Amino acid sequence: MTKQTHTNAGHQTTTTDNNNPQVTTTDSSRPATPAQPALTADALAHLDVLVSGASIAGPAIAFWLSRQGARVTVVEKAATLREGGFAVDFRGHVHRTVLTRMGIWDELHRIQTDMGRQTIVDADDRERVDLPAHLMSGDVEVFRGDLAVLMYERTKDAVEYVFGDSIASLTETATGVDVTFDHGVPRTFDLVVGADGLHSNTRRLVFGDESQYLHRTDYYVAGFDMPNHLALDRTARLYTEPGRTAMINNYDGDPARAGAGVVFRSEQLTYDRRDTAQQKRIIADQLRDMAWPHVRQILDALDATDDLYFDAIAQIHIDRLSKGRVILLGDAGHGATMGGIGTGTALVSAYVLAGELVAARGDHRTAFAAFEAAITKYAKGCQKLSGNAGPFLAPPTEKKIRSRDRAYRMLSSRFLAGLFKRITEKAASNLTLKDYALSAAPLLPSSPAPAPGLATDVNRQP
Repeated sequence: MTKQTHTNAGHQTTTTDNNNPQVTTTDSSRPATPAQPALTADALAHLDVLVSGASIAGPAIAFWLSRQGARVTVVEKAATLREGGFAVDFRGHVHRTVLTRMGIWDELHRIQTDMGRQTIVDADDRERVDLPAHLMSGDVEVFRGDLAVLMYERTKDAVEYVFGDSIASLTETATGVDVTFDHGVPRTFDLVVGADGLHSNTRRLVFGDESQYLHRTDYYVAGFDMPNHLALDRTARLYTEPGRTAMINNYDGDPARAGAGVVFRSEQLTYDRRDTAQQKRIIADQLRDMAWPHVRQILDALDATDDLYFDAIAQIHIDRLSKGRVILLGDAGHGATMGGIGTGTALVSAYVLAGELVAARGDHRTAFAAFEAAITKYAKGCQKLSGNAGPFLAPPTEKKIRSRDRAYRMLSSRFLAGLFKRITEKAASNLTLKDYALSAAPLLPSSPAPAPGLATDVNRQP
């Protein structure tokens, strides 16, 4: 389910080219192998790597690469580290193994949401169905923004972060990638990782316009903060009419603050992703005549918010993740707006990409091919889980709403809850996770890293 969210952004220009054929995947569901001591902490010391995006996938790959000796720069278009966002969860032994090898498994439990029950109500706000939280929250659930802060804190001393800037062009040469920026001085890197989300700027520059890869459903989702007028305490209330759902939730126990969520069905909408006022009008039109009495407070909060998330529920379908020295990671390559355990997939993918680079001693051709072979089937399997998110949250007819509610009731039984848990964990665990013997210990930084929110000169060396 949702809390308040943030928009993400991205726009750029030129292209790069090289030959790097797609490789099909081989995966299995065998348990992950136990971690072994690191063989070396400087296996990638000869690499300068640029990462686009400072949400989750970007800092995750920066974490692993910097700890193997690579010099890593993360460029983020937002002026500051973006906090807030959806609640994200992790489930199954593959997620747990990667998070443990990163040394953050226990920390995630300290900052978890501890979300309680989620209740479907009728137009008079009477409770119809309860859904136990553990079905939606996995093994551990945290806010995306809290995870982003944690990842930043774990990498800031060894990684150069550049906020308030973005890649303008990428040109591959025989020895590297020449990069220009919207504001910073041009630089050359050995490798570029596009970890800049569903609407990836890097993907557009290297692979072409997102219209080729973005597959929309008939659903849209919005999220924003609102006052906690229902005095919710780590619970949520959802009201559904055919093709639209409004929800109010409180994930963090804050007595003053709640999150509003809206999911609705619509023909494809045309709007400016930078025009918040236009997006607010679209959402308000969907809410205005709903019968739930709390919609009035949601509309007031929508009008007042300056931190709106709004997007189509969509997926990225792309045949290959790399071209030459550039590779896509996380939602940039296998994005799903919601329901596809994308955060867990991003962290697993970052671990595998770093491991393959170490195994190939930094040879990007070998490493990128091995990465795609290892991760593509796994990531697409996780992505498929998101296909029913819209119809399940906002069924299109009264009949389907009743069917959805019956499914919720059944999932509340102990037997079916266990079955549902196993089904959702199957995709998240459908990978034989290699032990790459990566070091998770930070190396000493060669110079101080910039504080979040301070756009640094992109020519400064880490």
